[in-house]
Amino acid sequence: MLNMTRLNVFREVVDHGSFSAAADALSYSQSAVSQAIATLEGELGTALIERRRGGVRPTPAGAALAAHVGGILARMDSAENEVAAIARGRGGRLRTASFPTAGSTLMPQAIAAFRASHPGVEVTLAEGEPEEIAPRLRAGEFDLVLLFEFEGVGERLGTGMRRYELRDDPLHLALPREHPLAQRQRIELSDLREEAWVQTSAQSPCAKHVIRSCHAAGFEPTVSFESDDYQTVQGLVAAGVGVALIPELALSTVREDITVRALDPASPVRRVFAATPRAAAVTPAVATMIDVLR
Repeated sequence: MLNMTRLNVFREVVDHGSFSAAADALSYSQSAVSQAIATLEGELGTALIERRRGGVRPTPAGAALAAHVGGILARMDSAENEVAAIARGRGGRLRTASFPTAGSTLMPQAIAAFRASHPGVEVTLAEGEPEEIAPRLRAGEFDLVLLFEFEGVGERLGTGMRRYELRDDPLHLALPREHPLAQRQRIELSDLREEAWVQTSAQSPCAKHVIRSCHAAGFEPTVSFESDDYQTVQGLVAAGVGVALIPELALSTVREDITVRALDPASPVRRVFAATPRAAAVTPAVATMIDVLR
């Protein structure tokens, strides 16, 4: 591999036409310049400088190398500056992903706060369910992702990954405003055994946990409608065709014609956390985003 210091010495020799002038320009001794050129010629296996009375000039091979040296050194300098900017959290790219409800609530605020302090870092955001984006994190497609899990059920991160707990996200009961239970002070899940249910698609983690919670309360829920859009879920509840358990993060906007209540003694909860590759966790950009999210 070509040595950048020796390439710089070679460029100075070619530009100045003499070893002594190059030595003066670099504040080197003439012997150090001669040694650098000799080593470079040994590495490339050919003569690069032709010594002549009154100065030196590049050989044909040296002239070919001289045509590239400026670009090589400029690109190396650019690469060093870019790496240094990334190391200081002032440049580079931060690739993030999130499940949808956090993507529409937590991440926009976090990205705005992050960009205010790190305007030179390009931030990207992709969206997907935990079972979709966790494998992509392990594959190296993302630097940081937001995931959720229910107690005892979650996506295995695997080795080489690190998680950061962020918050609990309870699932609240959504009822039509005129529903008989809407005025009750305490509502238990078992009170809803005769209700029709609206939930997300059957294979989604939230739908599976709603089913598990109902089973624990002693009944099999009758699922009448499914939608992965929580605004659609709210609309179906408002229309009176069912009740639903909706995560708090999906309730940033609540229709006026539904009632949202916590369950007694406690609503089901999903845990929201960030995950990163362990190597990425030490970079300033990722560390800052974790702080912002917390």
